[in-house]
Amino acid sequence: MALRADVTELDGRPVVVLIGSVDLSTVPPLHNALTRAVVEHPGERVAVDLDGVDTLDDTGLGVLLGAAGRARRTGGDLLIVCTNPVLLDRFRLTGLDRAVTIAPRLTAPTTDPA
Repeated sequence: MALRADVTELDGRPVVVLIGSVDLSTVPPLHNALTRAVVEHPGERVAVDLDGVDTLDDTGLGVLLGAAGRARRTGGDLLIVCTNPVLLDRFRLTGLDRAVTIAPRLTAPTTDPA
């Protein structure tokens, strides 16, 4: 399957919008988009919109964690924007929700308590 990864800005905040499947075969565009957003916006919170993602494997989770670490080394952070209940359950099961802030929309700064 394919992955589309676009780096854009919304209200001056960097946003990586992902559409498609995140798996071993689509990690390169994901990694490139996240690295670009973090490098071009040091010290800022980079949002990653996963609402267009239908699957996310362990490799993709690792790439998200790596991007969060890179952002934090420059004083920034990563915010995952997601409302997909399947992905939210996966984040809870893997503990990603304890390592990275997950919100239902870009403006919400905290984890969705659902």
